[in-house]
Amino acid sequence: MIKFSKEVAAAIADKKSIVALESTIISHGLPRPRNLSVAQEVEAIVRATGAVPATIAILDGEIHVGLEANELDRIANEDGVVKASTRDLAILASTKKSAATTVAATAHIAAMAGISVFATGGLGGVHRGDGFDESADLRGLSVTPIIIVCAGVKSILNVEATLERLETLAVPVLGYKTNKFPGFYLTESGFEIEHRVDSPAEIAAIWNERAGVNTSDSAVIVTNPVKVELDRALHDTLLKNGLAEASTQHITGKAVTPFLLEYFHRVSEGKSLDVNVEIIKSNAKLAADIALAL
Repeated sequence: MIKFSKEVAAAIADKKSIVALESTIISHGLPRPRNLSVAQEVEAIVRATGAVPATIAILDGEIHVGLEANELDRIANEDGVVKASTRDLAILASTKKSAATTVAATAHIAAMAGISVFATGGLGGVHRGDGFDESADLRGLSVTPIIIVCAGVKSILNVEATLERLETLAVPVLGYKTNKFPGFYLTESGFEIEHRVDSPAEIAAIWNERAGVNTSDSAVIVTNPVKVELDRALHDTLLKNGLAEASTQHITGKAVTPFLLEYFHRVSEGKSLDVNVEIIKSNAKLAADIALAL
């Protein structure tokens, strides 16, 4: 069911360190043409650190772990690439459609392929408001053994409720050189993290201890705060107005996150986009360091 790129297939054969990368950020999170150049830069960062990048996507119904140059271009520029979670995989395989994979789907596929480390931007979570709107990322990470490096959950979400759900689902959360839970665009969200780690070696040690205490069925979340955050006053204004605009346009479900990200990028005149790009680059570097430590 999985097609490996030549680079990833060689890495598996040679037992090299591999880092999984999601594709939703390419097709739905960043505007063209910058999305392709950022995807290429992120892969280059992983390689320069000494690991092998494995960008994951669905092309014509087939799962790809690692993309050739022309395939990466398809995900970045082809119209009609949908956003796929784990529930969609069999449907896409049957209908031969192409899709970018969410955090949940990427983690699921990476674990299927035997990859232990995954870098993304921000996790999905519990949405704001009274309705029961929760990303499949949370349940997915509760049943998928993988280390996921992120900048916390997207600040457009209900961070407090998301942290409560992660605790209920028994998913461990580590702060990389911090005890403050990151807020994606912001270095901290106002919430604390109980467990802090200060090196990739510490993270690898925790990962390797899990089998012995029978807690190896879930993900381990490593939160890596952005180094230079978005101006907080600007962030709060964008969030307030973006949520109001989404409500006015009746944007719901999985369409909310890409709508708000695009709103942030457009109204901030690219400032939030620059932060978003730095997040994924930093997380890819740390994920590669962790993969090597493993």
